[in-house]
Amino acid sequence: MKRYGMMALAVLFISASLFAGGSGEYPSKDIQMVCNSGAGGGTDTIVRQISLMAEPYLGGSIYVVNKSDATEAIGPSLVMEAKPDGYTIGNINYGSVVNAVYSEYIPGYDLDKLNIFALITKENDAIMVGKDSPYKTFDDLIAAAKVNPGQIRIGDQGIGSRVYLLATKIEQAFGVEFNKISYQSSASQREAIMNKEVDAAITSMGDFSSLLNSGEAIALCEFSTERNAAYPDVPTILELGYGEELLSSSFIGMACPAGTPQEIVDKLTDAFEQAATSQEFKDWAATIGVQAAFMKGAELQEYISGVQASEFAALDSLKAEGLI
Repeated sequence: MKRYGMMALAVLFISASLFAGGSGEYPSKDIQMVCNSGAGGGTDTIVRQISLMAEPYLGGSIYVVNKSDATEAIGPSLVMEAKPDGYTIGNINYGSVVNAVYSEYIPGYDLDKLNIFALITKENDAIMVGKDSPYKTFDDLIAAAKVNPGQIRIGDQGIGSRVYLLATKIEQAFGVEFNKISYQSSASQREAIMNKEVDAAITSMGDFSSLLNSGEAIALCEFSTERNAAYPDVPTILELGYGEELLSSSFIGMACPAGTPQEIVDKLTDAFEQAATSQEFKDWAATIGVQAAFMKGAELQEYISGVQASEFAALDSLKAEGLI
């Protein structure tokens, strides 16, 4: 009897371990998605939409927790420190991949602690002017900047920001000098265009959708490889005959803690790939001026490395000039 009792206890222990998720089928419980942006913002909206659409392919539920801060690094740092079991994942974006890494905002913040398994969207930057602007094309604006050094006012989002770096790259590419004026947000940039405080503003067309759709603003070009489905009449910088060094975009990707078992990473990747490449998601993304741009594996790692190399070089230049 004693022998059979011990065997029964062993069976119960093993069964309990399996039920607890030690080696059960994934997912066996809800998955937490850590969003590094505030609720209701553009990043949060995309993260919630893609999470909802990935659920059927994943076979489980995903709930979003917002952990926002100015650095966009708090959310990813929480994922870095989470248990690598697939039940805590999160988004990454431009700020968490470029600014947070370069500036070392958070001690111990290291992208090697993440497995970035998918890119979901890109939101390319563009240059906008008011409806009454004398500049009807990108070339018009550049021509004016050449004959009026330091006089063309360009609204950006702060020294060292993505759009500030793009303005700097344009200056370098065309040998011009802008009067760069910084604003805290795209909302402030829109007000500046309406009030004619600036001659042009650089951010995404999605950020300017209210003014573009009403006709109060005009996009001169988008710094992308292909035309935006929401604004198909706006030319790309490549169409205008200029180089890839002027491509610029924000992006949203997905990550889990480094060390997450590969079979779990594969399942997450597959679920988000099916969601992100679906026509439903592409159509939805187009309504908000965002490009569905799924990447994974080596292609994704090459993309992130390329973004970092380009932006770190631009930031190094600002640092050498004592601007940051």
